Amino acid sequence: MTIKGTSSSKESNIHANQAMKAGEKMKIFDSHLHIIDKRYPLFENHGFVPASFTPKDYLQTVKNINVIGGAIVSGSFQGFDQSYLIDSLKTLGDHFVGVTQLSYNTPDEEILALDKYGVKAIRFNVNRGGSENISHLDYMARRVYELVNWHTELYINSNSLPEIATTVEKLPAVSIDHLGLSKRGLPNLLSLVNKGVKVKATGFGRVDFDVAEAIKQIYSINPDALMFGTDLPSTRAKRPFYLSDIDLIHNSLGEARAKKVLYKNAHDWYLK
Repeated sequence: MTIKGTSSSKESNIHANQAMKAGEKMKIFDSHLHIIDKRYPLFENHGFVPASFTPKDYLQTVKNINVIGGAIVSGSFQGFDQSYLIDSLKTLGDHFVGVTQLSYNTPDEEILALDKYGVKAIRFNVNRGGSENISHLDYMARRVYELVNWHTELYINSNSLPEIATTVEKLPAVSIDHLGLSKRGLPNLLSLVNKGVKVKATGFGRVDFDVAEAIKQIYSINPDALMFGTDLPSTRAKRPFYLSDIDLIHNSLGEARAKKVLYKNAHDWYLK
């Protein structure tokens, strides 16, 4: 399997074969993964169309670590299509949930139906597009929370957080992808963490800062905030997910704290 726009699967396998004592024994709820199934609609995004990454590919990639569930996240290249997500949730089973993208005028009936399939959140992809405009953030975040108790996820560079911070900090349940991406914007992210916003410890190959240091800072502010995810198949990342990323969390925080980040925080966020 070749991941278009990222390092090859051969490079990933080299790192996958490195010692992984922590990841092999610790439970993981994968808070951020993508399924790319070409039987369903895909939309070119900034000239990019991803390679296939099916549920079978995902399970094969994580077979050597103790993944017990996860969140399938809709990407920019999937737009508002729900067919791939419904099929993926049926295939991967009850321990997996969905994070979808919806237009602001989606009928309540469709949201209720998606909730029954296991969708648990709505995503605004500010960084890449393909989702609803951020101007509808407040309305949609409150609507889905009140209707089906979904939370809202933001793929956004933390440099841009001040523009929406007053809205975000008042919303009932929000998480931010990929550690906010930016070293310069990290203080903006930490400010929102202090106000209850969750953060996905994902996409380490996307950020421009010391991941271990950022993880320690976020954990010190709110031990319940960080949620690990593989970000597989790492589309358009400067480097793909490595199994050693799990060790980085374990080595940075110690075993007891790593258990919260690798499993408990995300499990409770999505399934409780």
